[in-house]
Amino acid sequence: MTSPPARTVRILGTHGVPAAYGGFETAAEQVARHLVGRGWRVVVYCQLPGRGSIRTDVWEGIERVLVPIPTKGWLGTARFDLVTVRHAAKRRDLCLTFGYNTAVINTWQRVNRIPNVINMDGIEWSRARWGWPRQAILRANERIATVVGDCLIADHPEIARYLADQAAAHKIVTITYGAHAITDAPTGPVVERGLVPGGYLTLIARPIPENSILELVEGFSTRPRGCQLAVLGCVDPTEPYARSVRAAASDEVSFLGAIYEPEVVRALRYHSLGYLHGHTVGGTNPSLVEAMGAGNPVIAHDNPYNRWTAGDAALWFRGPGDVDAQVTLLLGDAAVRRRLGAAARKRHAEEFTWEHVGGQYEAVLARHLPPPGATR
Repeated sequence: MTSPPARTVRILGTHGVPAAYGGFETAAEQVARHLVGRGWRVVVYCQLPGRGSIRTDVWEGIERVLVPIPTKGWLGTARFDLVTVRHAAKRRDLCLTFGYNTAVINTWQRVNRIPNVINMDGIEWSRARWGWPRQAILRANERIATVVGDCLIADHPEIARYLADQAAAHKIVTITYGAHAITDAPTGPVVERGLVPGGYLTLIARPIPENSILELVEGFSTRPRGCQLAVLGCVDPTEPYARSVRAAASDEVSFLGAIYEPEVVRALRYHSLGYLHGHTVGGTNPSLVEAMGAGNPVIAHDNPYNRWTAGDAALWFRGPGDVDAQVTLLLGDAAVRRRLGAAARKRHAEEFTWEHVGGQYEAVLARHLPPPGATR
């Protein structure tokens, strides 16, 4: 007896697997792993530098389509998306697209009646760092995605409400990002970076104004703390904002630079007294979710995105004065740290495990599979 063909989904829009660039790639990898474990055939498009022909291989049970792209930056991304959408369209399988930055290209799937589920990311066009020309391009593509996508995934209830002003409610589904719980980690990566396990706070973010890095460093540096603030991210002294951050830092702030090794980041999170989170835009932030998965007490910027994500696991700030007060409270009261840490683990277990997130993706994708042998 012949077994039925595996359900197939093609994942587009990321740099590919294994994840090496951030939250979007991590989400794509974890969803792919979940689906493979559930018997799906998963094909992920991967962008490679350089020139050459498209080739395929298999990694961790995931089929990879390796696409060399010689162009860097936005033009390279657009070229990659164009090549991969056309390649996927020829196979007529269900598509899962992460991001809407080049949604105009996704009209190809719509015209050819190929189902496409689009993760809409945050309100990406609103980020000031892009500058107005790119913001305009992003906003236009966001509107196109709401039309050409068969289903729109919002990573936060606030994003879902925002999308409801542009698209039919039945097209919108809320699915957050996930993180693995961290229940143990070696101390070596911590000690090697001049930190004492249990004797520092962490801050992990790109140093741009919308992430409140300056406010957090200023507030922490207001007074001696008796512990370090470990800042992960490329705080480049040649950049004006980064120079302001460094100038505001006391000698208890350690700038560790960008760290991409997952095992090192896990160890730094696990042995941290708490996590400072300053993101002000976007939906569910992967770094905040990862901190909660490590049981970190959180001090977070007070906005609807962070309020829903962290819930009872956080203390809140608006400016440097609030940061000063909340850091003083967190460091000075072990009972507060225990309460917030327990709340972080509870909230993570309820909403942000990859098992939960992967299951939600599977349910949505299953609803949009084309009938066997049929075109839409």
